[in-house]
Amino acid sequence: MESIQAIKQRFGIIGMNPLLNRALEKAVRVATTDISVLVTGESGVGKENIPKIIHQYSHRKHAKYIAVNCGAIPEGTIDSELFGHEKGAFTGATNTRSGYFEVADGGTVFLDEVGELPLATQVRLLRVLETGEFLKVGSSKTQKTNVRIVAATNVKMRDAIQKGKFREDLYYRLSTVEINLPPLRDRKEDIPLLFRKFASDFAQKYHMPTVRLNEDAQMTLSQYNWNGNIRQLRNVAEQISVLEKERELNSQILRAYLPDMGAQLPVVRSGEKESGDFASEREILYKVLFDMKNDLNDLKKLTLELMKQETSEDVQEKNQGLINKIYGKESVEENPQPLKALQLENQFQERVIESEDSYDYAETITEEEPLSLLQKEIEMIKRALERSQGKRKLAAEELGISERTLYRKIKQYDLNEGSED
Repeated sequence: MESIQAIKQRFGIIGMNPLLNRALEKAVRVATTDISVLVTGESGVGKENIPKIIHQYSHRKHAKYIAVNCGAIPEGTIDSELFGHEKGAFTGATNTRSGYFEVADGGTVFLDEVGELPLATQVRLLRVLETGEFLKVGSSKTQKTNVRIVAATNVKMRDAIQKGKFREDLYYRLSTVEINLPPLRDRKEDIPLLFRKFASDFAQKYHMPTVRLNEDAQMTLSQYNWNGNIRQLRNVAEQISVLEKERELNSQILRAYLPDMGAQLPVVRSGEKESGDFASEREILYKVLFDMKNDLNDLKKLTLELMKQETSEDVQEKNQGLINKIYGKESVEENPQPLKALQLENQFQERVIESEDSYDYAETITEEEPLSLLQKEIEMIKRALERSQGKRKLAAEELGISERTLYRKIKQYDLNEGSED
C-alpha cells in the first residue's frame, strides 16, 4: 500500500491535517473490498477525491467509473438516468436506453448529493444495494448488475431521516463505512499551503508572477471562517491573481477580497427546533387559518358577553385574558377606556319597523309597461309603410318578409290607409 504522502501527490491533495490523513487512510483500506462507502462533509471540502481513490486502488480500476450528481437531475428523469428505460415507457422515449448501473457493470458508481434523491428512487437504489437487481423504467424484466456504490452528501443525514426525507434503511446500507472530510476552518495549518498552490496554478495559467502573502496576510487568511471551504479559497486566489498589480500582498489588501467576517460567522441557534415549527408552506397556511378561526370564536364569545345585561366593566374584568389574547396587552393598556356595551332593548324591533316609513326622500320611479309583441309588429309595419310612402313592395323588403305576407297583415290589422301596390 502506498504511503499517504504518495496518495496526496497522485491525486493533487494538499494538507497535513490529521483528520484529512485519517480520511485518506480509511479510503485506501476499504478500496480493496466491495463495502459501500458514504463520504460526508460540507460543500466544497473535496469529497469527489475519495471515490476516485477508492476506485483506483480497487480491483475494479480497469472498469468504468461514473460520477452522478443526483441533485442536478430532475426528479421525473432520475430513474431513467440511473436504471435506463424501454422504448415507449414515457413521452419522448423513442429508443431503449441503458442506465448508469447497466453501463458501469463491473465498475464504480459515485452518487454525489445522494441526500437529494427522491424517496421513490431511494427504494430502487436500496434494491440494487441489497440484491444487485434493478428494473428499467417501463420494463418487467429484472436485470443484474455488479457495481460498487460510493455516495457523498453534505446533508445531515440524521436530520433528513427524522424529517422523512431519507430512508433510514438506505442510510445504514450506504454508510457501512463513513468517511468524513473536515471543513477548511478546522484545517487552519493547511490554508496558506492551499493558497500558495492555487496562486501558483493561476500564475501559470494567466502567464503572470505568483502572488505572495506576508505574515499578517497569512494570519488573516488562516483566521477567516471559510464557509465555502476549498472552493471559496480557490475563487479568492483567482480574483487576487487577476486583479492585483502588486504581487506582495498585506493584510489590508487581502481583507478587501474577503466578505465581512462578521457576516460569515455561523448562526448559533439555542435549543432544538420547536415542535410547532412547520416544514412546508402549506402547513404554515393551515396554522394561520386555524389561528384566525380561534380568534373569530373568541370574538364571538366576547360579543355574546357584551350583548347580555352585564356592564362593560364586569365583562372586561371576567374576560381580561381573552381581551389580551385578541387585542394584545399593549393595545389594552394604551386604551384603558371601558368597552361600551350595546344595549339591545325590546324596542329595537319597533324602531326597525318604524324606520321602514322614513324613506320620504326616495324618488318614485314609474316604469312604462312594455309594449306587447302585437303592438310592436303593427308599429313596425306602419313605420315601414310611411318610409316607403305606402309602397308595399319596398316596405316588405325593409321588413324582411314577402309582399304577400305584408298584404295579409295589412288586412289583418286594418292598415289599408295609404298603402299602394
